[in-house]
Amino acid sequence: MSQAAIRLCVLHGWADVTIDQIAAEADVSVRTFRNYFTGKAEAIAASHLERMLRVADGLLARPVGEALWDSLLHAVLGQFVPPDNSTPQNERWREGVRLMLAEPALAGEIVKVNAAAQQELAKAVARRTGTDAERDVYPKLVAVVVAAGSAAAVEHSLRADEPLPLGALLAQVFEQLAAGLPVP
Repeated sequence: MSQAAIRLCVLHGWADVTIDQIAAEADVSVRTFRNYFTGKAEAIAASHLERMLRVADGLLARPVGEALWDSLLHAVLGQFVPPDNSTPQNERWREGVRLMLAEPALAGEIVKVNAAAQQELAKAVARRTGTDAERDVYPKLVAVVVAAGSAAAVEHSLRADEPLPLGALLAQVFEQLAAGLPVP
């Protein structure tokens, strides 16, 4: 349902997509849609939450001896970059995503799911680093930085005049994070 909402909103515009259309696209009833989501924004944000939860799982699946920032990069790349490392679909799709992400209702839902995603990622970082997600600030800080860095790369990719490969941008972000964000 979440992917159907994203696809329709990107292709047709936020205002021109109804819950009835999303339910039909997802091959579910409107009642089923409403059992899971209160509206379009919540449905779309759910996809982001699921992706970030998979990042946390991906971090825990990485080799134990691998450096934390390398593990985080691989976990993020596994969720944000298509397996063929292709650039965004086309200019119409990129513009549709930009417009969709600019919707105030969606921005509010993204803030909500980011908070939940960061808690789960902090737990994974804590397990990975032997710290405590409740008492230590480090896992929380890493989770916030990963979320913000990933969002910055996505936004930069979408707003670039020419399509930029998201994988390369994410690698650049994580390289700078691992180095302590030195002044360029």
